[in-house]
Amino acid sequence: MTTRLDLRNIDKIFRTKSGDVQALKNIYLTVEPGEFISVVGPSGCGKSTIMKIIAGLDKPSSGSITINDSPIKKIAEDMAVVFQKDVLLDWRTVLENVLFPLEVKGISWFHRKNHQTNTSKAKELLESVGLKGFEDKYPHELSGGMRQRVSICRALIQDPKLLLMDEPFGALDALTREQMMYDLLKLSNKFGFTTIFITHSIEEAVFLSDRVVVMSERPGTILQVIPIELIRPRDSEARSQPEFNSAVKAIRTIFKTQGILAEA
Repeated sequence: MTTRLDLRNIDKIFRTKSGDVQALKNIYLTVEPGEFISVVGPSGCGKSTIMKIIAGLDKPSSGSITINDSPIKKIAEDMAVVFQKDVLLDWRTVLENVLFPLEVKGISWFHRKNHQTNTSKAKELLESVGLKGFEDKYPHELSGGMRQRVSICRALIQDPKLLLMDEPFGALDALTREQMMYDLLKLSNKFGFTTIFITHSIEEAVFLSDRVVVMSERPGTILQVIPIELIRPRDSEARSQPEFNSAVKAIRTIFKTQGILAEA
């Protein structure tokens, strides 16, 4: 079963020496099972804070959040997170990095059958993102895009029902970033997990998503949720479709109206 997510009236206030800073205000959002939702907004609007609250890494100041109608009390076992920085372990090979979450969760590493099954699955994931033959390489031997592919495989080895991604392609060059989008779409179509994807890129959000959540400047509120009418599966031709251009224009118009985007 995939994951349904509900955020109800979420506020987040950070207490600082110079005074309170409200990061989020009145966040209401429902994410249906299997949906791919992107959150786009200006720097400092609370996008990453939302992700941390969903992940159980932070708590809201008020409001409630539930997964499949159950309150989040700790980091959910069927959830995985991919950050902007890959945070691979430099002393472990690519294959060992992918398998690492299973060790942390206490899944038997020494049981021969489990080890063989998990290793086979890890190799299949690596092959699916173009890293066959790199299993015994170390992180310093990989490019930035390859490292991030390993990070995504490390998340997927856990069979997550909910995948949280915090600007995972933000540090990559344009061509690598585009390839990573295709890789992510392929994996999403194959595994059907629910996805929350944080990004600054309007085009990236539209290309990947079923809906795009458009946020205001701090304190972050949801200005509008834009449905994306592009059919799936998607390829590079999707970006030449009228539906793509219409959605990108709609989001840009919202930001212009709010004064977040200003033309010369």
